[in-house]
Amino acid sequence: MSGGSVDLDRLTAAGVRQGALAGKSVTVLGLARSGIAMARYFNDAGARVTIYDGRAATELAGAINQLGGRPVDLRLGPEVDPATAWADADLIATSPSINPDFPTAEPRLRAALRAVVDAHAANPEGSPALVSETDLFLRMCPCPTIGVTGTKGKTTTSSLIAALLATDETHAAILGGNIGVPLVERLPELTPQHRVVIELSELQMPTLSRGTTIAVYTNVTADHLDRHGSLEQYRKVKRRLAELVDPAGALVLNIDDPVVASFADAAQVRVHFYGHGAPGRGGTGLEDGWIVESAWPEAGVRRILPVSELAIPGEHNVSNAMAAVTAARLFGIPPEAIRRAAAAFKGVEHRLEQVAVVDGVRFINDSQGTQPDAVIAALRSFPRPLILIAGGRDKGVDLSGLGPVAAERADAAILIGESGRALAAMFRESGVARVEMAATLGEAVARGDEIARGLLASGSGAPATVLMSPAAASFDMFVDYAARGRAFRDAVAALSDRHVTESAG
Repeated sequence: MSGGSVDLDRLTAAGVRQGALAGKSVTVLGLARSGIAMARYFNDAGARVTIYDGRAATELAGAINQLGGRPVDLRLGPEVDPATAWADADLIATSPSINPDFPTAEPRLRAALRAVVDAHAANPEGSPALVSETDLFLRMCPCPTIGVTGTKGKTTTSSLIAALLATDETHAAILGGNIGVPLVERLPELTPQHRVVIELSELQMPTLSRGTTIAVYTNVTADHLDRHGSLEQYRKVKRRLAELVDPAGALVLNIDDPVVASFADAAQVRVHFYGHGAPGRGGTGLEDGWIVESAWPEAGVRRILPVSELAIPGEHNVSNAMAAVTAARLFGIPPEAIRRAAAAFKGVEHRLEQVAVVDGVRFINDSQGTQPDAVIAALRSFPRPLILIAGGRDKGVDLSGLGPVAAERADAAILIGESGRALAAMFRESGVARVEMAATLGEAVARGDEIARGLLASGSGAPATVLMSPAAASFDMFVDYAARGRAFRDAVAALSDRHVTESAG
């Protein structure tokens, strides 16, 4: 079959159910979470699926098992020329990190994909189209969507929006995208009555040709400069969701973040701001300890919920809650339902997650705190005594603002990983009272516990907090931030067991 026969602009979820992909040749690039989901989706739709991944089959055994025995053609390993994987393809579908414009993509694959993009631009009917999992979903999704993006706060905000929307039993709320289940596999079950919340990272943005119904922004600082080359380009990528939002939809923007607030300048849709001041018309703000809204289009301020009822800690989470409230109100969720659901929301894994309190020492897993603003927010979320565990693989962002805050908020810092020594030097120079190195995360947890207990014994008020918020990527020691978070939880559990045994003895 000659390439280029899948017309993405005409592809619909109903058409796929009726056999639009039956017999088509589809190549899926990357056998990670998105790639596995797409391979299953295309195979179940009747397509002939080829999967390419530059890793060896021995590394991908778990991923291959998740295909559930479906008949696919596996092209795996560094010896495979990626171009051969799509020699007769009608469509090429990519995982988020595989992009011909990303310098972090494998050079040979990047060059081969660039040739595909150029060939399709010159002759759309004679070469396969290229589509990402997220773009494919947005092209075919039959229901309203809420896209949530930003440098930090995406996961908490997305999860809270989904929890608030779920209070309306007449419209099922689905959460996915950068978290949860890849959404392409949910397409067969979706109806116009559903509502889908999609967490979107900078990885997905460059591949989008469609926007969401509502676009929610938390903040835009600096991150992933290795992929985007400059802060200006990173901001440009983040802005893309605002540019693509449905003309009948709306933008929800953080007025306290100058970059995000500037996205309203050329907006062609309704804009709703949220922030820590009094709300503007149609926006959300704070008044007398309450999250409040200024109604739109009519005037007047309505109380939604007291800040004191939020179960998620930190000033930044007040901002995340206001973003979620704004989105929920756009879908007509009543204030009383929002108040109940927001008060019951305990947060998400690896984001200021309380793992345990052991003899007055509170252990907080903030493994997703890979960027300085996130760590600063985490440090400001807990009183002293506070011990910070940080370090990992340097992400190439400016960490200079972290040192003074650590000196102000933390009683001690314990550093691990590749960036540990550089962080230790910075913290000492900033005036952190106690700075130590640890060879492993388990050792850091044990040392943090020991320091915390010493502070409690000296009369510091309980609880003492041991906070893991790394200010670094995980890849020097762990496969991803989630694995690092699980290792932290395991280390805390082992520590707790040791204390129980010692007490019993």
